[in-house]
Amino acid sequence: MNEFLAITKALSAEGRVRILLALRAGELCVCRLIELLALAPSTVSKHMAILKQAGLVSLRKDGRWAYYRLAGEDASPTVRRAVEWVVESVGTSLRARQDRRRLKEILKIDKEELCKVLRKN
Repeated sequence: MNEFLAITKALSAEGRVRILLALRAGELCVCRLIELLALAPSTVSKHMAILKQAGLVSLRKDGRWAYYRLAGEDASPTVRRAVEWVVESVGTSLRARQDRRRLKEILKIDKEELCKVLRKN
């Protein structure tokens, strides 16, 4: 029951659903997610904590960089089905398509430069 409730809580915010859809492109650093969502770093951090707590994403730290990716094959069947449901339900929505296009542009920006700019703001 707790896993189900954590997942449904995680899926109850548009920003968190957008993050899950963005992570289909692969592992992303927090700076790129902040840029994509155009939200404050603290807000994105809170979203990531909720997604991680639900088991929907995993975190990898590399020095000062924090990278997130969708939960892998070791995730529970419930988590894997939840991610599949999100993708099937809203993966082709207008917002998801806009985010995919925007993410392609963000991925062209040097990570060091992007994060440096975000830290100044």
